[in-house]
Amino acid sequence: MSRRSARGTSRSPRSRPVPPPLTSASPCPCGLTVPYGDCCGRFHSGSAAAPTAELLMRSRYSAFVAQDAAYLMRSWHPDTRPATLDLDPDTRWQGLDILATTDGSAFHTTGTVTFRAHYAHGGESGSLHEQSRFARHDGAWVYLDAVFTR
Repeated sequence: MSRRSARGTSRSPRSRPVPPPLTSASPCPCGLTVPYGDCCGRFHSGSAAAPTAELLMRSRYSAFVAQDAAYLMRSWHPDTRPATLDLDPDTRWQGLDILATTDGSAFHTTGTVTFRAHYAHGGESGSLHEQSRFARHDGAWVYLDAVFTR
């Protein structure tokens, strides 16, 4: 997901319930059937690197759920990474659908992932449909940029 999808300036006048923090035993928000600690959590902690563009996309989605701006910045290509990232704490990410992938394996240097991410904000439900581009930088997969689709 891009900076545009992460930024939000409107804040709810009343506080929203905060979901419980992710634990290593929590279901992974990315939608795979592996617990968070064995799935995206290992990428967030730095104990492993995402081996494919799709797994990096899934881990970035989970980082939005976890409000882990540090991981999002680390996994962003330095040529396109913003100076700061303002995550909207009132956005509740509710599910990720991977629609298509192109390249992005251990044998590639670039890849794309087309996805739909579902969210709720201010009592309204919505979705973000995006085709993200990924590239290898210093041997690791990083998010490069995206095209928003409908």
